[in-house]
Amino acid sequence: MQKNIRTSQLEFVALMASLMSVVALAIDALLPALDIIGITIGTTEIVDNQLLITMIFLGLGFGPLIFGPISDSIGRKPVVYMGFTLFILASFICVNATSLEMMVTGRILQGIGLSAPRTMSIAIIRDMYSGDYMARIMSFVTVVFILVPVVAPALGKFVLDQYNWRGIFYIQVLISILVSWWFWKRQPETLSIKNQKSFSKKGFIGEFKELIKYKRTLGFTIIAGFITGSFMVYLSSAQQIFQNQYNLKDEFPFIFAGLAIAIGSAVFLNGIFVIKFGMEKLITTALVSFFVVSAVYVALFYNSPNPDVRVLFLFFALQFFSIGFLFGNLRAMAMEPVGHIAGIAAAITGFISTIMAVPISIFIGRFISDTALPLFIGFSICAALSIGLIIYLKADEKRATETL
Repeated sequence: MQKNIRTSQLEFVALMASLMSVVALAIDALLPALDIIGITIGTTEIVDNQLLITMIFLGLGFGPLIFGPISDSIGRKPVVYMGFTLFILASFICVNATSLEMMVTGRILQGIGLSAPRTMSIAIIRDMYSGDYMARIMSFVTVVFILVPVVAPALGKFVLDQYNWRGIFYIQVLISILVSWWFWKRQPETLSIKNQKSFSKKGFIGEFKELIKYKRTLGFTIIAGFITGSFMVYLSSAQQIFQNQYNLKDEFPFIFAGLAIAIGSAVFLNGIFVIKFGMEKLITTALVSFFVVSAVYVALFYNSPNPDVRVLFLFFALQFFSIGFLFGNLRAMAMEPVGHIAGIAAAITGFISTIMAVPISIFIGRFISDTALPLFIGFSICAALSIGLIIYLKADEKRATETL
């Protein structure tokens, strides 16, 4: 019965976005409550509260190494159910946490659980699409996905004001159950019989060795790690910057929503432009823009106090508009050569980019105390390294072409 289901492209985009959106909800809805949670679990340093955001990414990085190979063996759908089950159990660990260590453990397990629906959504899209059309679908999925960061902090603040911080976790559990039911009801299995592989250590190692032969896959994955890492610094420190440095506690959800809209508008435009210009050209242009904007901010405000919040908002908006052209395209470029091992490829590329991003985020985040300047220094360094890697990949491709 499930195999005969035919979802429209609109519903497919909405469903894949929903699988990813629980991740955004688990991260962004918690932002307004970080200080209060920190008091409850007894954190002594305000920067330790950033761990409640960055550690979920650690789980998101390791989880695909488990769920990716399993999905290539038993299918995409069972893995999604396994992940949501673990996420729900981990949510109750967070609800009952009495220490930073217990909360961090719960957040890591939440990340591992949510890595399943996030990774499977990418694998399912790759099962069904390729090339620039895959990037187009990824862009539209990301547009819907971006709507969650627009409303999640406001939702978190509303629940916090009406109930307490634990209610935020209960809302996440309820939404994950609803998305699981929709996925079970409407999405057919996409793993084809010819791509089905037996789950074994030998098979995993073999597919890993095959994947690392593709320089472009590794290159664009590393770039995704730099960009994700720099963006994670913003996610983990945004509450500290706007609520503590600018004293804008009530306005924070709306500021966060406005910046999410900047990303969403770029992602929407990417879905239109990617067919005309191609993924690689858009990635290159966006990286240059990302570097220039961050470098200008550093030049203007080096060794200076924070500028007016409207100036900071403008620079963030320009940065995130550039990022909107990167997320979907980078994943699509990395996945393009490895469609025959989409499950394990989505797992390994996700692992590499996330494991890069977490230490980048933690390191830069430790410097953010009185101003937002370290954030932009981090942006500029990550962008410069990414541009260097793009130049290397293009030169390597040119050499390979000349050799042939």
